Amino acid sequence: MSMADLTALKNNRRSHRPLEKQTEEERNRRGKVEGGGASQMTETRRLRGHKATATCCIASRDRPGLVASSAEDGCVCWFDMRCKDVKFVMDVSNEPISSLCFNSGNENIIYVSAGNEVKCFDVHMLADNSWKPLESYNYNKEEINQVTCNSKSSFLAAADDGGEIKIIDLRQKRISKTLRSGHTSICSSVQFIPWRPWEVITGGLDSKLITWDFSKGRPLKIVDFGLPDMRSGSDAGQCLNPAFVHSIKVPDVDMLDKLGKICVVARGDGVIDVIDMESELTATKPKISTKSRKGTQSASKGNDGGVPDENGTKWLHLDYSLGGHTAAVSCVAFSLFGERGRFLVSGGNDKLVKVWDCSKCLDSWQIGNNNELLHLNLNLSKKVNWLCTTPSESDNLVICDTTKVVKTSAINQDSLAPPALQQATPR
Repeated sequence: MSMADLTALKNNRRSHRPLEKQTEEERNRRGKVEGGGASQMTETRRLRGHKATATCCIASRDRPGLVASSAEDGCVCWFDMRCKDVKFVMDVSNEPISSLCFNSGNENIIYVSAGNEVKCFDVHMLADNSWKPLESYNYNKEEINQVTCNSKSSFLAAADDGGEIKIIDLRQKRISKTLRSGHTSICSSVQFIPWRPWEVITGGLDSKLITWDFSKGRPLKIVDFGLPDMRSGSDAGQCLNPAFVHSIKVPDVDMLDKLGKICVVARGDGVIDVIDMESELTATKPKISTKSRKGTQSASKGNDGGVPDENGTKWLHLDYSLGGHTAAVSCVAFSLFGERGRFLVSGGNDKLVKVWDCSKCLDSWQIGNNNELLHLNLNLSKKVNWLCTTPSESDNLVICDTTKVVKTSAINQDSLAPPALQQATPR
């Protein structure tokens, strides 16, 4: 597949044209395999302010109810869930905005990526209709797909279409390292590893998940989901798209005690992988992982699912057979509401948002009753571009789909007792 084809595929995630088609039989089957307890989820708000497709959203941890969203109109909209209308709109670029992130130590500072540029703003210093950035970084040669800040607010990472990741020293205000020669195509996602202060993990449309030592600028571990033995064992009804890595997520520092040192991978074939990073990084096998699916296959395939494999690594494989997605998974996020990190929330091109209970499966990596893993389904009318959670009791799930209107929903985690999965359809 050429770079032009990959770029078109990436852009298509924000279009209205479906990449995957499902038969009525597949839809019916999905409804049958989904079981377990259920939360209650209802759409509560529609956030209007953008003039084009919404692309990204982030929620403040320090100020519950404060949400920022970006769109292809080059604007950042700020919403206060206590108010009816958009709080204010920042017109920051003539190009579509691809990603947002807060400064980890000061949420008044926000980083915005548009094209191959990252802009830094102090929201409290902005005058009306004057969106002059504090800093502007133009180190990437290609379009940036995601920016993220490390937990100490000392480094920013920007992953781009050329497969490169720029590590920016925020204190020195200069480029620190360029990570290259790992991805062979678009790098779609990047996350710092909070318990390993000099490492980042990246995913790309080459189906690779790469852990880097950014102090030395070299990869430490490469997992290739495109290898045949990495895809074996999948359910026959699983989406047949390539296993591109669209999004990755690692727990925040305050979630590590509960979740452990894991990484969640959202894949183009509809699978979500939950990987124990420490066992993966300490495995003694070669740097490029080619291990078989024994012990890392779908969690529903028997007693091997979720337990250590022959290399000592531990995986959990959430796929179609467990009620998972039937099209590409575009985004994953941990819950900030209630007991932080208890839930994993995923959204995909199958127009579904799914809520998984992390506490059911991570303590011993033994699955038990698989039907208890999936707790909630939300049917949408459009594909999911991005989502995030908030610390609020209400409006605690924010969804950017392929429209200009951002949606919020409320997950009531107190209603976990009903035996049948509830399917909520927004009005």
